Amino acid sequence: MNKPNPEFDSLMPAVRMDRRGFVTTVAAAGFALAVQPVHAQTVIKTDAEGLDTGDIKIPVEGGELPAYFARPADGKDRPTVLVVQEIFGVHEHIKDVCRRLGKLGYLAIAPELYFRHGDPRSIDNVAALIQGIVSKVPDATVMSDLDACAAWAANHGGDPGRLAITGFCWGGRIVWLYAAHNPRLAAGVAWYGRLDGAPTELQPRYPIDVAGELKAPVLGLYGGADQGIPMHDVDFMRDELKRNEASAEIHVYADAPHAFHADYRPTYRKEPAEDGWRRMQAWFKRHGV
Repeated sequence: MNKPNPEFDSLMPAVRMDRRGFVTTVAAAGFALAVQPVHAQTVIKTDAEGLDTGDIKIPVEGGELPAYFARPADGKDRPTVLVVQEIFGVHEHIKDVCRRLGKLGYLAIAPELYFRHGDPRSIDNVAALIQGIVSKVPDATVMSDLDACAAWAANHGGDPGRLAITGFCWGGRIVWLYAAHNPRLAAGVAWYGRLDGAPTELQPRYPIDVAGELKAPVLGLYGGADQGIPMHDVDFMRDELKRNEASAEIHVYADAPHAFHADYRPTYRKEPAEDGWRRMQAWFKRHGV
């Protein structure tokens, strides 16, 4: 854990909302920079040999939820992993993650959680993407949509008793929230998901707010050089998890930036990405997924 920063701590009033407002202000620019999209080819390309893959639509409130899935072609009762998109939606990297999980024996499903509000791949400006789509997506609807994906998986070869979730960037925050939402979840792994921020009507809580409500163990994987997620937030989250005796761990890669697993962007760091992938598998196995 990082040592306390007296200069920062001296600016932190006792009231939690004041701290949140300060951290949100100083981190906002860094987060926008950290999530800048890069439209490039992925480094890792996983084929679909031995897998069933494809696009599906799941009936949900307000329409049909598009999703991509990958699962072993043979066998049933597969452990299921909900794969939650980055801020940019279900692009090729996220689909490749599903195929990687499929090769490991999982039924992986990645839903298009913005589908009611627009296509994030049609917007190449992050500020416009956040204002025009992301800020309009209610957390409550995301939780409901993920529940629908879990139900679909249970009826299509998945074992409902072995349900996990993993997510990246925007999806990393969702992992923590879903672990506080679904009592049937077995485990979660959050990749550099924001831990704190300014609450809104549609997105009223952050992982720090639900540290005492986790219904499943969560592993957080974070970068020490992340410009959008201050280490003060990571330390604060660790303290909250410890105070609440939560079944969760956070691992920090000291020199890794935000999106160190995203192999289609210059932020990709091979060693932390591969180590995080191993840790994720071990976490799932440790918790029966």
